[in-house]
Amino acid sequence: MAKLGVNVDHIANIRQARQAEEPDPVSAAVMAELAGADCITVHLRADRRHIQERDLELLRKLVKTKLNLEMAPTAEMVEIACRIKPDMVTLVPEKPDEVTTEGGLDVLGHKEQLEEVIRTLRSSGIRMGIFIDPEDNQAEAAYEVGAEYVEIHTGLYAQSTPGEARACELARIIQTAKASADLGLSVNAGHDLTYRNVIPIAIIPEIEELNIGHNIVARAVFVGLDQAIWEMKRLIQTAKDII
Repeated sequence: MAKLGVNVDHIANIRQARQAEEPDPVSAAVMAELAGADCITVHLRADRRHIQERDLELLRKLVKTKLNLEMAPTAEMVEIACRIKPDMVTLVPEKPDEVTTEGGLDVLGHKEQLEEVIRTLRSSGIRMGIFIDPEDNQAEAAYEVGAEYVEIHTGLYAQSTPGEARACELARIIQTAKASADLGLSVNAGHDLTYRNVIPIAIIPEIEELNIGHNIVARAVFVGLDQAIWEMKRLIQTAKDII
């Protein structure tokens, strides 16, 4: 059964929209763990649009499962990660004008830079992964630069029209998950996954963890965070039963 990582960035988005103290993503992370989350994920962006360094520092002290820091492979973020020491770091692309992460990191085009970043962070005892598009050559490049896992971008699958287009994107994810596992990489997946589309991804046997944020927080507005997480975990359990 795939584990569930809950991204609490979207709680911080609400807080930052009013430059207020609440809702606190740190409190949300504690609640998420109590509700069954297997990992807490946050993305510390250069523009600090949602998660702040204060959040990251408190999360490192309070998270009891795993703390997954998503970050761009920049000198600033490497320094912060080496200081905070999250359990794992997932390297992601970052553009200042994007609403959310738009795709995987181009590992092939930045191998030398990524190899240095990964070497530095692994020497600090941090487990290293890269967010990639569902392409076998990107998985192979991730392995070559020293990543220990990949997180496969599921955005195109989630945004595709149900039918042939979605089936094609799902097939790409299945293939890259298998290719990654064959290389010895652990495989995670995430982006735009919802209660409606998560099961076909959760069924993929190589996928060990799903990172989901926006849809869980959106559901939590109506039913509460603990119930929203329980419902997602139940769907992932359903996928296990199908397997």
